[in-house]
Amino acid sequence: MHAYFDCFTITLTKAQALSASHPGPCDTDVAYLLTLPTIQKQLSLIPDDDLVAELSEYGAWDDNQLANRADNEAHIIWIAAGNIREELYEKAKNRTR
Repeated sequence: MHAYFDCFTITLTKAQALSASHPGPCDTDVAYLLTLPTIQKQLSLIPDDDLVAELSEYGAWDDNQLANRADNEAHIIWIAAGNIREELYEKAKNRTR
């Protein structure tokens, strides 16, 4: 499944997305996803500037916080997982109509 951003796309399986987007803390689950070679490869292709620009749009992190690449990668995976979860929810909701 794909999470689309302005300058890049993140691809996660349904299971990966659901594992990193749920009620409660998701840090451990996101950290695990960040160890996977498929995720690492995708992130390595995203320039720092594009990653920072995308996260800046959310307004949740200041310039100092956005200076940390590892944190930015964790944030974008968490957001991607949430976007995919929302897409799955909307598809399921539309099927019941």
